[in-house]
Amino acid sequence: MATALKRKISRRRVGSASPAAARNSWKKSRSAGIEILKSRALDKFPWLVHGFTARPGGASKLDGKKILNLGFTDWDRRENVLKNRVTLLRALGAENLALVPLRQIHSDIIHVFDAAPAEAPRGDAAITRVSGLLLAVQTADCIPILLADAKRRVVAAIHSGWRGTLKRIAAKTIGRMQMEFGTRPADVIAILGPGIGRCCYEVGPEVVKQFAGQFAGARQWFDGPYDQLATGEEQNPLPWLTMAPPGHEPPPPRAQLDLIAANRAILAEAGVRRSNIFASELCTACRTDLLFSYRREGPRTGRMMAVIGLLNE
Repeated sequence: MATALKRKISRRRVGSASPAAARNSWKKSRSAGIEILKSRALDKFPWLVHGFTARPGGASKLDGKKILNLGFTDWDRRENVLKNRVTLLRALGAENLALVPLRQIHSDIIHVFDAAPAEAPRGDAAITRVSGLLLAVQTADCIPILLADAKRRVVAAIHSGWRGTLKRIAAKTIGRMQMEFGTRPADVIAILGPGIGRCCYEVGPEVVKQFAGQFAGARQWFDGPYDQLATGEEQNPLPWLTMAPPGHEPPPPRAQLDLIAANRAILAEAGVRRSNIFASELCTACRTDLLFSYRREGPRTGRMMAVIGLLNE
């Protein structure tokens, strides 16, 4: 009980809004038989469309239940996914927009689109200021991030797992928006959608070491033996002291990583006002009734989409 309480408190401590404020920043809409989570900060702009999809509804079936799987997976039929994508566009009132997904590879590759590509390019972030395109990233634990420069009407969609976070893909996307379109980071609104929470995201020493080497403030984003893992002290120099037979040594200790807190800090360091950064409190691994989680469910799960675009004028 004490451990659970400690984790709940620690998830909120790094630059997070209060639970009430976080809930009030979001709204849930239901249309075309599916649920979409939206940010109130972006929903006020009539020229912009956005949303984060949920699990229920759709043409796909998993364990006897209809789900909105938006990614091409081994277990689902391609025609079901295509139907689900059409349903998403209809639910958003964005039938006239072209969906622009990516072939995500956990990179820091960023694409700027002025037209819909013939096929999805490899990369993990997309930017446009052209109306008629609906940028999309797929997730099932990683953090989806939507950016909007309301003054210059530039939008971006980012897929940020631990590798993308380590590479500062969110900051690099803002830098690209600044270079291509003159975006001022202080004008950017950043929305972090549902992803795996600090409560459920265990990582090993190799991840902790890399974050410790890249970020001076990384300690704040971890629960568990951070110092021990960051310095490599988790290795027992005298394994015979454990009295375990060869091959039966205890596994190395692990820590819990808060990807939301890490990306909040990266965005703020890039110049985004903290008051313009909004994050969902939903954990994909905790809420598999509502969301997909690869970590909790394995390869037999679906993919959600975070989308953003400029409406045709």
